[in-house]
Amino acid sequence: MAAVYTHGHHESVLRSHRWRTAENSAAHLLPRLKSGDTLLDVGCGPGTITADLATLVTPGRVTALEVTAAALDLARAEIERRGLGNVDFVVGDVHTLDFPDDTFDVVHAHQVLQHVGDPVAALREMRRVTRPGGLIAVRDSDYAAFTWFPPRPELDEWLDLYQRVARGNGGEPDAGRRLLAWAHAAGLTGVTATSSTWCFATPADRRWWGGMWAERILESDMARTALGTNAATRQDLERISRAWRDWAEEDDGWMSLLHGELICRV
Repeated sequence: MAAVYTHGHHESVLRSHRWRTAENSAAHLLPRLKSGDTLLDVGCGPGTITADLATLVTPGRVTALEVTAAALDLARAEIERRGLGNVDFVVGDVHTLDFPDDTFDVVHAHQVLQHVGDPVAALREMRRVTRPGGLIAVRDSDYAAFTWFPPRPELDEWLDLYQRVARGNGGEPDAGRRLLAWAHAAGLTGVTATSSTWCFATPADRRWWGGMWAERILESDMARTALGTNAATRQDLERISRAWRDWAEEDDGWMSLLHGELICRV
């Protein structure tokens, strides 16, 4: 059931992921958290959201979960930097979680289900380890719903390339629109489905986001997969990279990224 993680952990990818906070990436969950909650953060990445959640549930504990020890070490470094003592670290697979039934008050996953081999099975496992009355909270982007201005054919090419590479890796890049259907297929009830966006429209935000992707399309695991599978040539990637930098310098440049969200009461 495992899929290949499309992005990898190049510095350009981590730069994007370390920008994420509980406020800009888990706002649908925050009003429902309580001090003392036990929380499982599935696919915790470099740990910036994890650290925020651990602060909010203190004196409750957070368990940070990643698929490899190397990935988990990224979160460990952030937690140590923040001086938090209420976070545990576990290597594991969301399809087969190594926890007893009814372990956590909250199970959270941000941008995870789009990368797993069987999101329905993953949601069933998340439900299994959530206590009765607890919450499952997930959020995933929906690449087909990303939109930008001014139009640039190379960015259309980027989107098509990303979707082909991600699906070739066993993921679903348009996960956001599918979350509710996946939850129903997993037998979840008490489901609230919402959406939210990230918007990059100021000069500083455009330069940060466009510059990050200009590097990422050349250096990340996505780039290596695209080249290795002949989905794109180096010249294609360089053309897309230039388009990202050109878009970032547009005075009228605007981009909005849609994310689907679920809160499920167990």
